[in-house]
Amino acid sequence: MKTTLTQNLRAVALLAALAAAPAHGKECKGVNFPDQTQAGGTALVLNGLGLRQATAFKVNVYVAALYVAQTSTDANAILASNTRKELILQFLRDVDGADLSKGWQEGFDNNAKAQLPALKERIEKLKGWMADMKTGQRLTFVAKPGAGIEVNVNGTVKGTIEGDDFAKAFLSIWLGATPPNPSLKAGLLGGDCG
Repeated sequence: MKTTLTQNLRAVALLAALAAAPAHGKECKGVNFPDQTQAGGTALVLNGLGLRQATAFKVNVYVAALYVAQTSTDANAILASNTRKELILQFLRDVDGADLSKGWQEGFDNNAKAQLPALKERIEKLKGWMADMKTGQRLTFVAKPGAGIEVNVNGTVKGTIEGDDFAKAFLSIWLGATPPNPSLKAGLLGGDCG
């Protein structure tokens, strides 16, 4: 009995030490993301981090992290995979909700033009859920096969925008032919953050 108690105490001490150990991960512009995360009970791995810059002055807007089931440097393979994905945007500056909505519309216009009629109502729903984001706050988008994109605004789940077609078109904003800036896409595909 004493041996079992000692073994249990050692196991508890080991688990506590592991929990206290520094998390591995990657960093971009002072924002850290772990190597792995859980999304709805599914283990996902960090594919890459990208920096969103805006205007000719290259103002840093947010750091994006892309989590996938299996890492890849091929944007088309990631978009085509029927697996759960998670995109997190952590803001480096305050951004107005109207500016976010404008950015989403431009992203869809640039990367999913042929699908716009079918996506229009769902794009409007997404835009309606946007809020002003402050420095340090996060938007989290979870692509769920067969369901669509779950939208989380700074810790509050707004809901899911249905359709695998919407999820693919939405992720194409960052991984499609015309991302907000090329270095952002390159970073999400495992390159330098920027």
